Amino acid sequence: MKILLLEDDPILLDIISHHLQESGFELLHVRDGKSALEEASVQRFDLFIFDINVPKMSGLELIKALREDGNTTPTILITAYQDTKHMKSGFESGCDDYIKKPFDLEELDLRILNIKKRFSIENEERISIDEDVTLFPDKNKIAIQGKEHQLTHKECEILLYLGARKKRVISTEELVQNLWEYEEMPSDATIRVYIKNLRNLVGKEKIKTIRGSGYYFE
Repeated sequence: MKILLLEDDPILLDIISHHLQESGFELLHVRDGKSALEEASVQRFDLFIFDINVPKMSGLELIKALREDGNTTPTILITAYQDTKHMKSGFESGCDDYIKKPFDLEELDLRILNIKKRFSIENEERISIDEDVTLFPDKNKIAIQGKEHQLTHKECEILLYLGARKKRVISTEELVQNLWEYEEMPSDATIRVYIKNLRNLVGKEKIKTIRGSGYYFE
């Protein structure tokens, strides 16, 4: 499980970071909101843990910006505020859970466990096609530089097949034989549409066409 932690208090940052790493989580920590936004835009995380009161961009502004950009990563907000007004603002901005300072590390563990159960994080299959592209076959989704897009089931199968055979030319016939049943045989035009759709997502430079031979993933 990969977590992005935003906390500017050096003591609390050290305590939480050490605890999460000891618990076996992959962790990246930053100390201001803009750095968190940059990292969340280029990497995919399973969970965000954001303090509200941080420099450059507050945790509330950050999660709102991410949600508006289509990033649905589960988020726990940390705050020193004790009133329900800020809690309400947090949920309205798009957070999934809320924890008030001071808190025990055991409480943080329980909230993370709850997020994992709610979003089935541990059960999610993910396949890294390359450093920018991650495929989630169970959900027919793709994450490109951390931003998720929905695929059709067949688009997912084609991308997985090409990605597993990088830099080997795959003919249309090979795709059809391995990904379609006999009675479902698609036309060449249908294959081209699938390839075009995938290129529009991952970039034309990644899926090459070898005229008269087929396709390969760069």
